Amino acid sequence: MGSLKFSISLEAFDSKKLNSNVSSSSLHLSRASKPNLLKRVTLFKVNQMNDEIILSVNGDLVSESAIEQKPVYRNKKEDKFGGGTKERKREMGLKVSLRRNRWERELESLFVGEGEIDVNYSVLRLDLSLELCNGVLKRLERCDDGKSFRFFEWMRRNGKLEGNVSAYNLVFRVLGRREDWETAEKMILEMKDDMGCDLNYQIFNTLIYACWKLVRVEMGAKWFRMMLEHGVQPNVATFGMLMGLYQKGWNVEEAEFTFSHMRNSGIVCQSAYSAMITVYTRLNLYEKAEEVIGLMKEDKVMPNLDNWLVMLNAYSQRGKLEDAEKVLLSIQKAGFPPNIVAYNTLITGYGKASKMDDAKRVFMCIENVGLEPDETTYRSMIEGWGRADNYKETIWYYKKLKKCGYRPNSSNLYTLINLQAKYGDEEGAVRILDDMLKLGCQYSSILGILLQAYERAGRTDKIPLILKGSFYQHLLVNQNSCSIVVMAYVKHFLVDEAIKVLRDKMWRDPLFEDNLYHLLICSCKELGHLENAVKIFTHMPKYGEKPNKHIVCTMIDIYSIMGLFTEAEKLYLELKSSGVALDIIGFSIVVRMYVKARSLSDACSVLDAMEKQDITPDIHLFRDMLRIYQRCNLQDKLAELYYKILKSGVGWDQEMYRCVINCCARALPVDEISRIFDEMLERGFVPNTITLNVILDLYGKSKLFKKARKLFLMAQKWGLVDVISYNTLIAAYGRSKNLSKMSLTVKKMQFKGFSVSLEAYNSMLDAYGKQKQMESFRSVLQKMKDSSCASDHYTYNILINIYGEQGWIDEVVNVLTELKESGLKPDLYSYNTLIKAYGIAGMVEEAVDLVKEMREHGVEPDKITYTNLIAALRRNDQFLEAVKWSLWMKQMGM
Repeated sequence: MGSLKFSISLEAFDSKKLNSNVSSSSLHLSRASKPNLLKRVTLFKVNQMNDEIILSVNGDLVSESAIEQKPVYRNKKEDKFGGGTKERKREMGLKVSLRRNRWERELESLFVGEGEIDVNYSVLRLDLSLELCNGVLKRLERCDDGKSFRFFEWMRRNGKLEGNVSAYNLVFRVLGRREDWETAEKMILEMKDDMGCDLNYQIFNTLIYACWKLVRVEMGAKWFRMMLEHGVQPNVATFGMLMGLYQKGWNVEEAEFTFSHMRNSGIVCQSAYSAMITVYTRLNLYEKAEEVIGLMKEDKVMPNLDNWLVMLNAYSQRGKLEDAEKVLLSIQKAGFPPNIVAYNTLITGYGKASKMDDAKRVFMCIENVGLEPDETTYRSMIEGWGRADNYKETIWYYKKLKKCGYRPNSSNLYTLINLQAKYGDEEGAVRILDDMLKLGCQYSSILGILLQAYERAGRTDKIPLILKGSFYQHLLVNQNSCSIVVMAYVKHFLVDEAIKVLRDKMWRDPLFEDNLYHLLICSCKELGHLENAVKIFTHMPKYGEKPNKHIVCTMIDIYSIMGLFTEAEKLYLELKSSGVALDIIGFSIVVRMYVKARSLSDACSVLDAMEKQDITPDIHLFRDMLRIYQRCNLQDKLAELYYKILKSGVGWDQEMYRCVINCCARALPVDEISRIFDEMLERGFVPNTITLNVILDLYGKSKLFKKARKLFLMAQKWGLVDVISYNTLIAAYGRSKNLSKMSLTVKKMQFKGFSVSLEAYNSMLDAYGKQKQMESFRSVLQKMKDSSCASDHYTYNILINIYGEQGWIDEVVNVLTELKESGLKPDLYSYNTLIKAYGIAGMVEEAVDLVKEMREHGVEPDKITYTNLIAALRRNDQFLEAVKWSLWMKQMGM
């Protein structure tokens, strides 16, 4: 321990003597001295007060003694006749010593108790001097906060606080420790308004010191602003503590405010400059940090070692290493002895810039100036070489660090693990893991670092070679670490290794294990490793009779994606037979499985089972149900589902509006569909082309041509009209026998750049044929052939029907021949039309033969088939045969 004696000018206080004089006393501060530890003594200048205060500062620590006000009592004669002979001085010193001993004895008489001291209130006198009262309070403040408050209240009741700043200052220490800021604020107002005390910087410094010690940045800033509001001039200690506090809290706004006020006040605090530079450097505000360095020169601040070091750090962090080297030379020129912190800072800067040749040069200089590399030196070299991707040098300095008895930090170990993963040193990685354990790192943290390093290096397959011994045993007993590792294995196709760990594990937690397996299976699904998901599922242990529905439903979905619908359905049936009730997600998965398998009837059965459980579908399942019922042509179900959706209160989005319109167009009244469409537009949702065409078709079939034309114009403005839109409008005009509008729409279609489609030709052929405008019919047919537009079933059926209605049996035969030559076969509609045509042409036997041919070709006759056949028989006076066929139809239930 070293003792430093500093001369501090203190203001002597006596509440009974308002004209107390200023004297000086000696303050002894001691601090520990340690090799290679930065020791600082900071000099502060206060221009306004015209005196110098020297504070002990260790790091950012401001000694509490620097803000303590210690009253010193002298009589006026001593001040008046100071400077007499040596004998007179010795005599006066002896009197003061005797008076002090007498004061100490009197003070001791006021206390009771040997262990925990307390005041003997029975011997307290009302005329007790302020000096003794303050002495009692000071001793209590050091040992018991509660007793301090009790005696302080006694002083209040007996008028001992009027003008007594020292007493309040002592209580502020207690309040600061307790963080009772509200009471402290009230006492400051009490001092000023009720007790007639003049507020000074010592009062606020005491509170600010408490904030500094407890790192209460906001409260420290509050006391400083209150200090200014009350017109109290801060001193050097104030700025030193505040800037140190803001440095700890990284509060740049308050630091800038306080620093600016310090400079405006003409006060120079060297540690404040250091703190401001440090704050800016930490926040990467390097330009501002350099501005503060410039202000030091402008303010003519003589830098101390701490100032030089923070300047060196600022330049190093920014990468201005030439300037950092100049600062190092300036430190030497200023007469400061070589400092290991300076060299370490420069090495760190070169390492950050990956200039390791320069870092090595600085490292070699350390021994040349009589220093020894310390722990930080080696750590910085390890980080620098690691950043430079030089594994050989990194491991050399790491071994050197351990040989010197130093310990690596977590960053060093992280750097080494990453390099070993990259360069394939698995043996070295095992040793580093052991070092991590010796440093007290947790297994889970080590595993996380190891997995991250090997994943980044793309060498996860090597992890099983490293996780041996205690690490593997840890995996088997710790379920969290086990889950982390097996998840990494599965992610990188190491499914066999993951299964091995899960098979060897010693912990047993069925619920956690189920969740883990589910997570692994879902991970495989997301990564597209479906075979691995199946492999993991088949190796799952079986707990209990009932399967885990979440896992089973996920596997049903996976099997569906793989097209293994038999396996998927098998799992569903097992789940169903076990009595496990599905939730909405489970039902959605099973429904989609059957839809993908094109088994819509089974999908409907699942939906019926869901309704029995009174489960309200979500918006996604509602949309699936609408599509299924539409494909099954279940119009009643669609209408029922629509009103159920309305009652459910589910929010409709754009996709929901489209789905309802597209699926329910035939199931709901046209007015309701029109209302839904208008509501969709009012909510700002834009229909797509399909929805527009559905509405257009609905309006056309309902002969709402005004609405259809309006909608068509809207679609043109939105750019949603396609060839199907024109086809829909052409077909609508054709069905309504509005041939002029139909022809005009075809011309507009061509004008807009669309080719006349097969569907448009079919609509025109059907319309002209049914209106017996055969010239127009032949003209369309010729245009169709000229455009090389191939006919489809619908075309041939139209031709057969029109020619049959005309009784042109030769043309019907030609069309039938052409149909067969095109590679198509007559469908149900073709046969029905042919039977009708043969009946009109009087070819009854041929009509009856067609029924036989239909069955031979696998086309099952329907009610229309037999109706057309009976009509043909009656037309040709074969009533008996017609009756026979009618009776047969009744027997068949048609």
